[in-house]
Amino acid sequence: MTEKATMGCELSADGLRFRPLKGIGEISPGDDLAEIIARSAAESGIDLSRGVLVLCQKIISKAEGRLIALADVVPSEQAQTIAKEHEKDPRHIEVILGETARIVRRAHGVLICQTHHGFVCANAGVDLSNAPGEDVAILLPVDCDASAKALHAGLVALGSKQLGVVMSDTFGRPWREGLVDMALGSAGIEPITDHRGSRDRAGRELVVTAMATIDQLAAGAGILMVKDAGVPAVFVEGLVPAADSRGTTQDVLRNAAEDLFR
Repeated sequence: MTEKATMGCELSADGLRFRPLKGIGEISPGDDLAEIIARSAAESGIDLSRGVLVLCQKIISKAEGRLIALADVVPSEQAQTIAKEHEKDPRHIEVILGETARIVRRAHGVLICQTHHGFVCANAGVDLSNAPGEDVAILLPVDCDASAKALHAGLVALGSKQLGVVMSDTFGRPWREGLVDMALGSAGIEPITDHRGSRDRAGRELVVTAMATIDQLAAGAGILMVKDAGVPAVFVEGLVPAADSRGTTQDVLRNAAEDLFR
């Protein structure tokens, strides 16, 4: 099998294969996620080397204990005001505000927020679905790249080689209906494949083409990781990260000075 070299990765001439990891089960605070994923991969006949592991943010958040019971939340005056305007639970709004650097837009019962990480998404990533209990909110990890890096290190310690790790979550998109999975954290893989300076098939130099590889992988894996599928992780074969990959998901976030919509 021949492989075509790309910036930061080797792409198999045979294409990509997305393989779901099954039997992971419910994750609880303090669980060793690397051990659980390695065991699931072994039971699925998957070698977690020379490929990319994509996993949903929620299982990392659960393992890290990023859970808040709404019964323990005292809503602020601001949360109560917003909740009344949008017919929401003020305790839920208070949790959202705690994860928000700024509110980008709120209308029609939707809060679009910029998180402390720099992500722009609904409800600052705070989610009540697939939570372990009634009225429990799941928050994003404090540092998504650090979480991905820790999991990557744990899997490498268990024998994985040339492994990329991408943590994903579903995001809405302006001007388009439907959700798509996007990368929140990554390790062991360059987040962007930069084609600038190379030439297209007609010989023209590419000047702006830089592909968000980790978002592309997250979107592809997301087809298998819908909320009711019970598949929180997918291994992508056929794309081998470079051994010296050091980029993070923060590299994908657009600089505010270059953002035409800020």
